[in-house]
Amino acid sequence: MRILVSHHTVYRYAQPANGVIQVLRLTPRHHEGQYVVRWRLDLSHDSRLEQREDAFGNIVQAFTLPGPIEEVGVNVEGEVETQDTAGVVRGAVERFPPSLYLRETDLTQADPAIAAFAAEVAGRDRDGLSRLHRLLATLHQEIAFDTDPTHVHTTAAQAFELKRGVCQDLTHIFIACARLMEIPARYVGGHLHRADGVIDQGAGHAWAEAFVPDLGWVGFDPANGICMTEAHVRVAVGLDYLGAAPVRGARYGGGAEKLDVAVRVEQIQSQWQE
Repeated sequence: MRILVSHHTVYRYAQPANGVIQVLRLTPRHHEGQYVVRWRLDLSHDSRLEQREDAFGNIVQAFTLPGPIEEVGVNVEGEVETQDTAGVVRGAVERFPPSLYLRETDLTQADPAIAAFAAEVAGRDRDGLSRLHRLLATLHQEIAFDTDPTHVHTTAAQAFELKRGVCQDLTHIFIACARLMEIPARYVGGHLHRADGVIDQGAGHAWAEAFVPDLGWVGFDPANGICMTEAHVRVAVGLDYLGAAPVRGARYGGGAEKLDVAVRVEQIQSQWQE
């Protein structure tokens, strides 16, 4: 599948900011099942864009703008060729052993309710892959997808108590449960070509990857109740959302801030298709 992604982010400030620093994780990498055909990132202001790799192997770009700044725009557009690998991720950059992804974070910390839920899902089954599939199906059934009640700093415990949340929240709950089962799990930020045909989306997508012996990393999308498919474009990974956030930064002054995000994900004809 060839997928065209357009991602536009605009920050507007109530008062001109004295300076802005932004760190971007918006550029995907090649791996088995994903080939980046073309990818372009443009800024609304003339600025030097510094590129590096972070500790997780994500492509990171950063820029600094001196004030006064009333708004900042980041525009991304590119094409990615994907193939279905049955959810298994191979050929990705790996900086750490899987055991690192057993580490708990503030956003993925399990409370007693999540611990009890994870224990019930795990049961007496010792097979990790079976546990993960059962966790995927149960979360998708019991936690409703809802964009209203949560925000970027909602924790797994808070979303689990609400029994609803966005894809980020379901992913954090999945990760918390997997780690309780002693299965390494990590957060993935990216894009999804939706099966319902919706092209214009208000944000990117999120899912989890869990490490399964003899298979490696396997992608699980609890918001949709499926494993990763050729419809998923993988961009960045981390211990939680903060490690894979598409845009993070700071400003000096500026008063209140308004963020507008527009994402468009559509399938286009591959060059290999007639």
